[in-house]
Amino acid sequence: MKTLTLLRHAKSQWDDTVPRDFDRPLNAKGARAARTVGRHMREAGMTFDRVIASPAVRVVQTLDGVWDGLGRLMTPAWDKRIYLASAATLCDLLRETADDVDSLLLAGHNPGLEDLVLLLVPDRPEDRLRDDVEEKFPTASLAELQFAVDRWADIDAGGGVLTRFVRPRDLDPALGPGRD
Repeated sequence: MKTLTLLRHAKSQWDDTVPRDFDRPLNAKGARAARTVGRHMREAGMTFDRVIASPAVRVVQTLDGVWDGLGRLMTPAWDKRIYLASAATLCDLLRETADDVDSLLLAGHNPGLEDLVLLLVPDRPEDRLRDDVEEKFPTASLAELQFAVDRWADIDAGGGVLTRFVRPRDLDPALGPGRD
């Protein structure tokens, strides 16, 4: 069994003084959301054997907030391929993961993360969580997928089960849309 947790970066600033999209920092609401998601991870007992993340500033700062809420620091493997990656690129990256890793956290960007969930989890009428992801994968949201495989290389389209989808607003209504 392999468990994949996807974390979208928290809400970032849209500031004209930042010359590159890659360098956009979190805004205050994003920083609060990252810490809140980290606390949720701690309370849910979530653990990871490995963390792979985009090195974009907003992802780095999201993880800093998550570690603060989680109460422990993890050192990610920074991978530039995750920055604005497609679902296909993310699948390739997953398939490269060492087989001794049973639980992986992948932190990155949309639309790639949302598209990855929709690719890996079959569309079934009873799957409300998948419907929620398909509607929107907001900033600082977590999706947890499980795969009945022994090797990451065996992960394939439609082979996952979505076991968790948590949005910041699910944890604190003040973190919902239109709230600052």
